[in-house]
Amino acid sequence: YRLINLGEDMSKYKPESNDLTEEAIAKFVASYLDGSLKPFLMSEDIPEDWDKNPVKVLVGKNFADVAKNQDKNVFVEFYAPWCGHCKQLAPIWDQLGEKYANHDSIVIAKMDSTVNELEDVKVQSFPTLKFFPAGSDEVVDYDGERTLDAFVKYLDDKISGTSQEAGKKDEL
Repeated sequence: YRLINLGEDMSKYKPESNDLTEEAIAKFVASYLDGSLKPFLMSEDIPEDWDKNPVKVLVGKNFADVAKNQDKNVFVEFYAPWCGHCKQLAPIWDQLGEKYANHDSIVIAKMDSTVNELEDVKVQSFPTLKFFPAGSDEVVDYDGERTLDAFVKYLDDKISGTSQEAGKKDEL
């Protein structure tokens, strides 16, 4: 059995055992109601070669270690394998990974969000692009153009600490 919160985040809860006694079910429901029950999050196992290619492969089990590494700026594509827009983005994302493959502080990564879930990062559509800056717990939604040039400019601006607004002020 499962419990699903049909709210905005569609959180799923699963008991630790398959015990169907009244006592076990009552304990499960009580822990949900008092907020102590943690959501059930899907995760694939970490692939042995997750960091072999320029675009790193994230799953639920290695996401925090990679994306929230305080020494790295991590740009993540959350995708679905069946998504047409994701398939169009794939070669551009691979080029971006190649461009930053040897960069000291930038990591380009991707995560199949149909089989991996995260408690603190919500993905509502595909592809979703998010930037996790070094030295911060901030999560920045990327909503710019999905071209290699736009991604490179975005990352270079983020790393250098400038923004489009700062550039405009310099021109004045």
